[in-house]
Amino acid sequence: MSLLEHLQTIRDLRTQPEYPLWVVLLLVVMGTMSGCTGYRPLADFVARHQTELLSLLSLPQHRLPSLSTLRRIMVRVNFESFTQAFNAWAYEQFVPTPGEQLATDGKSIKASVRDYDQSYQDFVSVVSAFSVAQGVVVGLETMRHQQTSEIKTVEVLLETLQLKGVCFSLDALHTQKNSGANY
Repeated sequence: MSLLEHLQTIRDLRTQPEYPLWVVLLLVVMGTMSGCTGYRPLADFVARHQTELLSLLSLPQHRLPSLSTLRRIMVRVNFESFTQAFNAWAYEQFVPTPGEQLATDGKSIKASVRDYDQSYQDFVSVVSAFSVAQGVVVGLETMRHQQTSEIKTVEVLLETLQLKGVCFSLDALHTQKNSGANY
């Protein structure tokens, strides 16, 4: 299946969407792959490529989502569903070969921060496995800050990927003496 087909499997819980969810998610993936790391750069990317994308995707709309629409939709996206769809696509397209180097790292998703005024904020992070040779992320796992740790999330990601014979690089965080990790 293509990335587009995988994105179309994500359930859209909105009642009257102006744009299909897969369109917004595809724009976010394309923008991110082009170096857009925030909503404003993403909206600029969409505006810059709007004519070509509308034509290429054969969309009935006359314009693509604006900054406010992208933000409003993305803060409500089910990260777990998106992660599963992305992982299924990446697993089909970018299977690491034995001896390949994979770098793992976790990054928080700024738009997901809750309880700003609390000393222990709640937010969602994404832990990724990046193929150095292929230059792509081959797996993602989401993590809610107050519910689990990056160490446990990496363990889940590695279990999900089921890769043998590859070389992982991990943050120093994963060198804890009693972590129980069995990489």
